[in-house]
Amino acid sequence: MTTFTHARLVRTPLTTGWQVHAASGPAQVGTDPIPATAPGVVHLDLLRAGLIPDPYLDDNESALAWIGLVDWTYRTTVSLSDDVLAASARHDLVFDGLDTVATITLNGEVIAEVANQHRSYRFDVTRILIAGDNELTVAFRSPVRHANAQSIALGVRPRPYPLPYDAIRKSACSFGWDWGIATYTSGIWREARLESWSDARLAQVSLHAQPEGSGGVLWVHAGLERAASESLSVTVRVGDVTEVLEVAPGAESVQAGVRLGAVERWWPAGHGEPVLYDVEISLSSGDAVVDTTSRRVGFRDLRWDTTPDAAGTPFTLVVNDQPIYVKGVNWIPDDAFPSRVDRDRYRSRLQQAKDANLNLIRVWGGGIYESEDFYDLAEELGLLVWQDFLFACAAYAEGEPLRSEIEAEARENISRLAHRASLALLTGNNENTWGYEDWGWKTALDGKSWGAHYYYELFPALVAELAPHVPYAPGSPFSPGGGWDDAAGEHGVQTGPHPNDETHGSMHLWEQWNRRDWPTYRDHRPRFVAEFGWQGPPTWTTLTRAISDDPLTPESPGMIVHQKAADGNAKLTGGLVSHYRVPEDIETWHWAMQLNQANAVSCALEWFRSLAPHNAGAIVWQLNDCWPVTSWAAIDGDGREKPLYFALKNAFAPRTVSIQPEDAEQPADAGLVAVLSNDSAEAWEGDVVLRRVGFDGQERAEASVPVSIDARSTVRIAIPADIASVGDTDREVLVAEGLGTRGVWWFGEPRDSALTDPSLSAEVAAVDDGTFDVTITAGGLVRDLTLLVDRLDPDAVVDRGLVTLLPGEQATFRVSDVRGILSVADVLRPEVARSGNQLVG
Repeated sequence: MTTFTHARLVRTPLTTGWQVHAASGPAQVGTDPIPATAPGVVHLDLLRAGLIPDPYLDDNESALAWIGLVDWTYRTTVSLSDDVLAASARHDLVFDGLDTVATITLNGEVIAEVANQHRSYRFDVTRILIAGDNELTVAFRSPVRHANAQSIALGVRPRPYPLPYDAIRKSACSFGWDWGIATYTSGIWREARLESWSDARLAQVSLHAQPEGSGGVLWVHAGLERAASESLSVTVRVGDVTEVLEVAPGAESVQAGVRLGAVERWWPAGHGEPVLYDVEISLSSGDAVVDTTSRRVGFRDLRWDTTPDAAGTPFTLVVNDQPIYVKGVNWIPDDAFPSRVDRDRYRSRLQQAKDANLNLIRVWGGGIYESEDFYDLAEELGLLVWQDFLFACAAYAEGEPLRSEIEAEARENISRLAHRASLALLTGNNENTWGYEDWGWKTALDGKSWGAHYYYELFPALVAELAPHVPYAPGSPFSPGGGWDDAAGEHGVQTGPHPNDETHGSMHLWEQWNRRDWPTYRDHRPRFVAEFGWQGPPTWTTLTRAISDDPLTPESPGMIVHQKAADGNAKLTGGLVSHYRVPEDIETWHWAMQLNQANAVSCALEWFRSLAPHNAGAIVWQLNDCWPVTSWAAIDGDGREKPLYFALKNAFAPRTVSIQPEDAEQPADAGLVAVLSNDSAEAWEGDVVLRRVGFDGQERAEASVPVSIDARSTVRIAIPADIASVGDTDREVLVAEGLGTRGVWWFGEPRDSALTDPSLSAEVAAVDDGTFDVTITAGGLVRDLTLLVDRLDPDAVVDRGLVTLLPGEQATFRVSDVRGILSVADVLRPEVARSGNQLVG
């Protein structure tokens, strides 16, 4: 009998020695093994080996589609000494993520067959390991072939795209989306490692930081796995408090509340500091520490107020008893090969979000559960996280083997995320409850299941069991009071208000992009908007890096490959012509479409915010891209900020002024109001100056209105008729100034206006190495002045955009990360200093 010392758990990453080869299928690279990376995926291995071109360039996507039809086998050798094997009673093989369908073999023995990208796996391999070389093989099956086979076995169900992503537990967008490249990739996409331990290990740790007066309670639940019957204890350290929890003999868990006398609250961005506390947890066998883990927690209360009112049902986020106007964006995987996204890239993207005055990120249900780095950084930055369960735009089977896999992945990810102060909501799906009602699914399903069990039964039960403090909604969009009655009708019915009813809960608004012009956003009075958006191309540098068409046109082959939306270019054109004429040359077309995207979203956000508190927030589709593509994103696939980014930054600023029609249902006949939004902690008192001004800078009418506005509130001011009544639609603009900012109302569309060359001049002052202050003076009125600084330097960034200046006014832009000297001539180049004026005439 072997006696083991109280050895601490040892984690040995399995990152070296991997090779991959094509095992079967239409491989176009032969079957010889090549070096592989774990974490990683096969596309990246083939790319590093020089066997395939960059999938993101030109039409390489279709040229590489064969990769998803091939079975790929990864293999490595794990060398272990007698001493290593003898030092621990137990050796576990752990995979944090396998993408997706794989057979795992160790020393010729099959350990497991797996088929879920969204969960981890752990296998006791103590019996199988030997001293010396151990051969580990992970043989992946073609995800395309597997999904097709499962779709037949489970029954075909409605979905928006050709391949049955609903039949496999793999990132839905890896099969392509209306903004995404189809990769169908395979690989060991998250860490693989060997964990060796003896007495016991911390199998699962759940924390809940609950405020209590000026102090707080840290609720701790530690699940244990034992390899011996030793006496165990768990030590919890948080702040200056240490508490030791004795584990009962034979028990496999321990739980307790650790009380802290004084704590600071965690606040979302714009409302206070996101204070976090380090928690250290150790498991001891006797006097020896055998396992440790750490977390960061924030003490805060959070709920969604859905108390019915006279207008319907609100959906108002309340943190620490403070209503929070949600300024959000939807998040997709930041790379179509997510293993490339490291902590620095997450930090860059999330910092961009915070700098744009955002306070919430919705992790969309067609992607992935992001890495710990994502959630860590969001929490540190004060960014709330709305996390979808991974179901999107399709009906899902409720039978095996999906049913058990879905429960396993949900259990793991609820437990993994539940301690997060940033976690604002868990949501059952993206658009499936809406799709069931409006997209013809009931006829197509003909009685088959579609996922109601998951959204209305399984997920709420698991959240109640594992994280009762975390809010849950069955779907997005969702109307509070909705449910599922399995006994009603022929096949069951959803009950309560329609899932996308704008008077109840959250809604998605896609009619504008798909069929209607963007000013019709003002036809709606939604309580909360969880999705809406408008397309635009990526920055010029990103576009021309990815597409080598000559000539490059909106319809050239590479442009069409990088436009995934149905009738996308036609919708771009249709959405522009009411506002600007469609330019003939590609560079001006590119600017026009970017500007129209920004104007569309600005219109919507200013309108939604003007409705506060009736409207409690808006989540724009979308923040980021996963590759270079024409899409709804504010930040393109190379991480560069599009003009839309500044639309978000401007509309979500702490203090804003906008001008809106008083009766949005009849805007042509409506009066106008100035809406002052003060989402800051301080009240404001002063005069709001209302002016009707000619494009020549001459004042046509003026009034000054004294205003007092409380913190976190909205005030509406009727604009006198003599100011709101335009004398010359094509040559006048209405300006409202207050709260230290300005709102502008254009009486006519720019395409019909008298905008002319604004006669810009500039001064450039060096701030430090690579950073310049660029002050631009407008000789004439300039609309939506924006510096496209990637045309100066691919790495350059600028701090503001979409600036409207009256004649004689000036604005300063800070341009950073420029190599070399920046001159006046550089910044005044017409492809750099862009404005709406350039699109008129």
